[in-house]
Amino acid sequence: MSFPGSPRLLKGGLVLLDPPSSRILRVIVMQYNPETITRTLTAQAVTGDGLDRSQALRIKGPAIETLKLDAAIDATDQLEFPDQNPDVVESGIQAQLAALEMLIQPPSDQLTTNNSLSNAGTLEIIPVEMPLTVLVWSKMRIVPVRVTDLSITEEAFDTTLNPIRAKVSLGLRVLTINDLGFDHRGGGLFMAYLQAKERLAQKVRTTSLSELGIGRLP
Repeated sequence: MSFPGSPRLLKGGLVLLDPPSSRILRVIVMQYNPETITRTLTAQAVTGDGLDRSQALRIKGPAIETLKLDAAIDATDQLEFPDQNPDVVESGIQAQLAALEMLIQPPSDQLTTNNSLSNAGTLEIIPVEMPLTVLVWSKMRIVPVRVTDLSITEEAFDTTLNPIRAKVSLGLRVLTINDLGFDHRGGGLFMAYLQAKERLAQKVRTTSLSELGIGRLP
């Protein structure tokens, strides 16, 4: 039950876009927001043997950012109203799990096409281009990502062995302009994401050395 005037709880999720047209193909909303998200950023520093001193402070491009999040999927509430949720009664949460799995599975028709091309003697089979996946985690975090790994732990089943409760662990890698280019829709989303971070960083007040317990640097 929600009380009048209580703030609306926003959900995080994933949006799938068609790369050529930017048309929205699917929106996957998390049933329950993860309690934690682990973010790791690795600097793209200039490295290698024989670097001169002018390279010590240089970076080659945006940092490599990876994210790890755990989400829960539970059909308990839907099963309390079976007439309103016939798909859940029939197959549990398998549809929600399948939608996540298809983030990293090529379409079967494309596999069939590639097999036909291979049998016809085509020398080069072009890898399947997947939809552009965009993580939406509030208005300040809308960022293109690639799903790098997906782990599913099914924890409870109905009488016909359909999963009705599961924990999902998603590994994501942020796609930057180095990956997509400036003209790609995803590249534009990344630049907006980076610029939003720059604006946030500007809001942190500038302090003085005295707050670090020193009057000057040596």
